[in-house]
Amino acid sequence: MTNALDLDRLEQADARTLPRARVPKPGRAAPVDGAVPRGPFRPEVWVNARQRHAARISVHWFRSADVAAVTLLTILAASLGWPGGLLTAPLSAALPLVAGAVVVLALIPSLGLYRFPGDRGTAGPMAVMASIAGLGGVVALGIDILLSGGATARTCLVWAGLVASILSLMHMVWSARVDDWRREGRLTPNIVLVGATRNAEALIHGALQRRDINVLGVFDDRLARSPNALAGVPVLGDAAALMTHRMTPYVDRIVLAIDPKAERRVRELSARLSTLPNEVTLLIDPVNDSERGMDLNRLARAPLAIIGGPVDPDRRAFTKRVQDLVVGGLALVLLSPVILLTALAIRLDSPGPIFFRQRRHGFNQEEIVVWKFRSMRQEAADATASRQVTSDDDRVTRVGRIIRSTSLDELPQLFNVLKGEMSLVGPRPHAIGMKTGETESALLVAEYAHRHRMKPGMTGWAAIKGSRGPLHSAEDVRRRVRLDVEYIERQSLWLDLWIMAVTVPVLLGDRAAIR
Repeated sequence: MTNALDLDRLEQADARTLPRARVPKPGRAAPVDGAVPRGPFRPEVWVNARQRHAARISVHWFRSADVAAVTLLTILAASLGWPGGLLTAPLSAALPLVAGAVVVLALIPSLGLYRFPGDRGTAGPMAVMASIAGLGGVVALGIDILLSGGATARTCLVWAGLVASILSLMHMVWSARVDDWRREGRLTPNIVLVGATRNAEALIHGALQRRDINVLGVFDDRLARSPNALAGVPVLGDAAALMTHRMTPYVDRIVLAIDPKAERRVRELSARLSTLPNEVTLLIDPVNDSERGMDLNRLARAPLAIIGGPVDPDRRAFTKRVQDLVVGGLALVLLSPVILLTALAIRLDSPGPIFFRQRRHGFNQEEIVVWKFRSMRQEAADATASRQVTSDDDRVTRVGRIIRSTSLDELPQLFNVLKGEMSLVGPRPHAIGMKTGETESALLVAEYAHRHRMKPGMTGWAAIKGSRGPLHSAEDVRRRVRLDVEYIERQSLWLDLWIMAVTVPVLLGDRAAIR
């Protein structure tokens, strides 16, 4: 294991390539031979990626122990619940408890109980564990009633109680062990900042108060104008120095803290840093302490800060596609009467086609043709969204006002979903060239294109959080992009199902929204 002194020597070697010496941390002697000051976040013991990985994969041992415990408890309950013992019991007597065990073991990882964020309490996870065991008991009892297998309600209840108690105790022990690892620094994310900006300085001050993120250093291409240190964290060089710095094996994430208006600089640095194995995150310009806290939470809960490890993007994309085909196909069948009635109403209300097609951005900025029910007069259709809809817009037809207020105009996008161009849940697709005021929306926020890292959706996190409809200012654009990026980083099957479940009541209850 590399200790602090070893890394200081490495930094001294790197410092010889820097254009100027660094200012020492207050209260310490000046560095010798160009040594770089340690900064306020430097741990005494450095844990590299391999050692972090060894702690992170312990989740597989946790899961194995869960499987073993539930299996043993199931065998024990089945043996006690049958008069002649397990060996003389018919299959129908053990099958209900086996089904309950499968339900429990499937729900534990799905509900995130193998993830151990630093701010997670004890009561919540234990209540969830008890609920999972109770659900397993209900499933076991229901199957037993159907099969008349012989497992009594008492047996199922005892089994559920034992599973809840044992698993809760085991997870309490693991939570304590994970807390120890976190105190040792094995699960505290190490980040470096690119850009010696006011936002970077504010983030450092916030991290100093929280102490759940280590900011190891700052890199800035504009060294002539950058300080020697930012809130005590040393400026170690430019982006080229970061590419070859010997600190990178200890860095979990690189955070771009550049002025959002410098689109070209963001693109150039992102392209250069993409060659590194480290994850790169763009710090979206926060406007208050609350949003800055959200950014810190996002960094502290990054995959390397969670014992479960990162989600396989290919597996996640496959799961999302299966979800789109199953739920989307079922929705198309169930909603077909509504679709036919809406099409008939549009045909009777005003002349013109039933559908409106518009070119929009899809995944990775691909151009796709999105289908909607026509809600405007044919001659007033606006394919480029150069003029966004207002509450008293004279272009909208009578039926159009109804279907826009209820989002029925979006139903034809189910065909885009089944085709694979869109998803049921994701960032809403914006028209190519859409304007906010007199300016193209994509030019107002530097990280706008980050919302294209996932397929666009019929509904999404931003939609249920109130950011739907027209974007009238740069602040509106920035808020939607922030919510879209937050969704992309949090996306899971359960989050998607929850968003779909609350979409209808949220949108129907949002009377203030203009569509």
